[in-house]
Amino acid sequence: MNYLKIDEVAKQTGLTKRTIRYYEEIGILPELQRTEGGTRLYTQADIEFLKKVMNAKEVLGFTLQEIQKYVAISDALETKKQIYRNANNDQDQKEKLKRMVEVLDRQLELIDQKFVKIQNVKKELEDLRTRARNKIIQLS
Repeated sequence: MNYLKIDEVAKQTGLTKRTIRYYEEIGILPELQRTEGGTRLYTQADIEFLKKVMNAKEVLGFTLQEIQKYVAISDALETKKQIYRNANNDQDQKEKLKRMVEVLDRQLELIDQKFVKIQNVKKELEDLRTRARNKIIQLS
């Protein structure tokens, strides 16, 4: 396996080394392999994972707590996918898929909650803009 050091991970993800270490410290990034001297060793999968976290943070506007929930749900989904692939028959697959749908519902619920918050902020800004425009007209 090809391991990377934190400098390379920082370059590829655009994150600072401090942020990467912090994500590991608070449990967003799973525990990493280390050399005997304690140097963290990263894989390409770790980089892809960090990019996914960045997407959740930047695109969806998730807080660190929301990212932790999102990651936990993503991990549960991956587990469900593996279990599904190992299912022996159609009934077994159906049950596994039902569980997978439940996990996806939780993930979508997080996104829906964030979307509602964004819509509320947007509405407040639109209302403020309308009041400002009306005041401009009044003062003209």
